[in-house]
Amino acid sequence: MSPPPLPVTVIGIGADGWDGLGPAAREALRTAEVVIGGRRHLGLLPPECHGERVPWPSPLRPAVPGLFAARTGRRISVLASGDPMFFGIGRTLAELLGAERLRVLPHPSSVSLACARLGWALEETEVVSLVGRPLATLNRELYAGRRLLVLSAGADTPAEVAGSLAERGFGPSRMRVLEQLGSARERCVEGTAEEWPHPPGDPLNVIAVDCAPADGTRPLSLAPGLPDTAYDHDGQLTKRHVRAATLAALAPAPGELLWDVGGGSGSIAVEWMRAHRTCRAVSVERDPVRAERIARNAAALGVPGLTVVTGAAPDALAQLPAPDAVFIGGGLTVPGVLEACWAALPPGGRIVANTVTLESEALLADRHRRHGGDLVRLAVSHATPVGAFTGWRQAMPVTQWSATKPLDSPGPGAYAADPTGSVEAAQAAQGETR
Repeated sequence: MSPPPLPVTVIGIGADGWDGLGPAAREALRTAEVVIGGRRHLGLLPPECHGERVPWPSPLRPAVPGLFAARTGRRISVLASGDPMFFGIGRTLAELLGAERLRVLPHPSSVSLACARLGWALEETEVVSLVGRPLATLNRELYAGRRLLVLSAGADTPAEVAGSLAERGFGPSRMRVLEQLGSARERCVEGTAEEWPHPPGDPLNVIAVDCAPADGTRPLSLAPGLPDTAYDHDGQLTKRHVRAATLAALAPAPGELLWDVGGGSGSIAVEWMRAHRTCRAVSVERDPVRAERIARNAAALGVPGLTVVTGAAPDALAQLPAPDAVFIGGGLTVPGVLEACWAALPPGGRIVANTVTLESEALLADRHRRHGGDLVRLAVSHATPVGAFTGWRQAMPVTQWSATKPLDSPGPGAYAADPTGSVEAAQAAQGETR
């Protein structure tokens, strides 16, 4: 029986380099036979660290298992910025190597240092990372009086953030860019987003934003039921009041995955993801023009991580990771769609389907008879002018079936071929690049 692999010491290091490390971190680096990290981090080590210095390859994640397997039996230390478990390499290593193999020695994160300089309460500050993430990620977080710390992707990020804030109606927001936090070269520059005066500075920076909307700017709520005007659509849109009822029935919870089948404009998937920053969604839409529109809506409303799969259900569902909830907004009469969605749900998973046609309503009535749940009709009327007076104009009523799969049901079937898979894997399988 082979001995267990040696622990991997993951060491957080700041802009102050070797001088800012504690005794345990220094000893681990002195005695390491291999030190893995970014080139900038490796360059902070003094000559007394004799171990082999290995820069991270790119792409990083697929290379990690082989990188460590090739060095089995050697003492390995890993260098990371600040706290390795806060938007850092620590999470990836815990997932791929196992948390029990790691010994983590954190350094104060850039967020902790920034809050210390600004006098901000860390628990009341929202952190947004733009490292490897789209700028549109910021859009979900813009509300009057909110304090944001933006983890920058480089020297150009402050100007990009300023431009995005001004475009979204938050031009008066105060911005402070804190560079090289903790080092002898630390500095802070500031201005407003609409009049950002500074050229690109040090790439190692954190952006502090005091959100202030311009006159007339009305931020969108995080609650379900955004105004219909928030979406670009061609009429294929679950309308506001029905959308709010649909999201209530779907009941999004942190970390859960939604299948939005027949995405249309993507409104259900978008508002599912806006419910919590860890909610995930895949929107399946057969029309390429609508699929592109879904991606644009997702970016505009601050959830650019929404995965859009262009294809027709049920075939397009075959390689998706198992969902926690499914919404069917179109294609109910296509053979196999309802069956595939129900089969993919794990015990306790939720399904919601909406329709306005008698043919699809008959299918939902049958599912209600077989699986239970709730079958409701949603009717919404709007006050409209009738000559010099006001009357009610009723929208087309929507029949909605919602149900929870019993806990004693079999788990995901053929239409959830990879129940532990990632959204990214599903995206790649469909040939998507969004």
